Amino acid sequence: MKLIKPFRGLRPTRELAARVAAHPYDVLNRDEAYELAKDNPHSFLHINKPEVDVDPALSVYDPQVYQKGAENLKRFEAEGILRRDEADQFYVYQQQMGSHIQVGLVAVASVAAYEAGLIKKHEYTRPEKEDDRVHHMDALSAQVGPVFLTYKAEDGIDALIAGVTSNDPEYDFSADDGTRHTFWLIPDEGVRSALEEKFNALECLYVADGHHRSAAASRVQKLRQDRNSAHSGDESYNWFLVVLFPHDQMQILDYNRIIKDIGSHSAEGFLDALREHFDVEEADDHSSAKPAAAREFALYLEKKWYRLRVNSSLAANIDDSDPVQSLDVSIMQQAILTPLLDIKDQRTDKRIDFVGGIRGLQELQKRVDSGEWQAAIALYPTSIESLMDIADANEVMPPKSTWFEPKLKSGLVTHVLD
Repeated sequence: MKLIKPFRGLRPTRELAARVAAHPYDVLNRDEAYELAKDNPHSFLHINKPEVDVDPALSVYDPQVYQKGAENLKRFEAEGILRRDEADQFYVYQQQMGSHIQVGLVAVASVAAYEAGLIKKHEYTRPEKEDDRVHHMDALSAQVGPVFLTYKAEDGIDALIAGVTSNDPEYDFSADDGTRHTFWLIPDEGVRSALEEKFNALECLYVADGHHRSAAASRVQKLRQDRNSAHSGDESYNWFLVVLFPHDQMQILDYNRIIKDIGSHSAEGFLDALREHFDVEEADDHSSAKPAAAREFALYLEKKWYRLRVNSSLAANIDDSDPVQSLDVSIMQQAILTPLLDIKDQRTDKRIDFVGGIRGLQELQKRVDSGEWQAAIALYPTSIESLMDIADANEVMPPKSTWFEPKLKSGLVTHVLD
């Protein structure tokens, strides 16, 4: 079964690419997106977070929001901000954050391969977030945010990609966070064919980031197939927008938690309860509390940071042969969230939320000090090898176990659902 293929991308002009490129929809809240978009009519946030252009009293899930996104996409095309390539293309997308460089292939991936388990998942999705992407994708008739896929690195693919990056790029700019984004077309049909052949010879692909987008693409495919009495399987809705990076270029950061309340526990009572399974030590600040290895955690509670290390009693009960249960996020669930806080499902419980490691532990401290949340827990990053082991075992991680950086910009290329 074919895993990927080229497609006719909808892209910004070379002159406007840097102004169009925007953060992914899920790393900004509504107010942050509004501030970034209000003085930039070319920002792709008007399309991938169209709540910035409607009455703030409306829910971000209101149908008017999705309709506004569709209107804005049509406006960008009508004004020539975005133009569609005339023929099917692959694209190469390089990101550089500090000393870290990753280079991926932009393509569309098969929904059928995803449903057959050849594009492997490692997380469940949150229902309201998945519904949001279904409504957005269907209203716009486009996939505007790529799914971040990885694969086991292959020398032949690396060589072909390196050959492309030796040419002049189509786009090359640095974003406001200092990350450099470089984007190439592949004019050589022979190179495109070789890339397609090598990728489709891979045993499987892995969803690294974008579980909601890939699940939504599968649902939209079913919706559109049901509406199309002449469905043939060749329609563009049978594919979804992806960028594929080799596993040895992946950079995973911590993905941390904030807790609404610690239930009936006092702060000292909660710390005492933690001591059953952890060595607990007060830290000077967030820097000294930050986990330095697996099975270390940081806790922020009542304006103090603590280091938590799994003690010998808990370690003896961890099955290291189980790729899921031995994860730090699973240890946190089993030893802290469920028994002490009665938080049993992180996907649906409103008493817990997630903060990406790119924001730093100081962001956790800020959220708790605001009074809206009572505590925060920071973790050590999950490895890419753990992710692939879990996906290969047809298991899933607890939600929000991985935070990949740098994030893919939205707007550099869109997949239109004709």
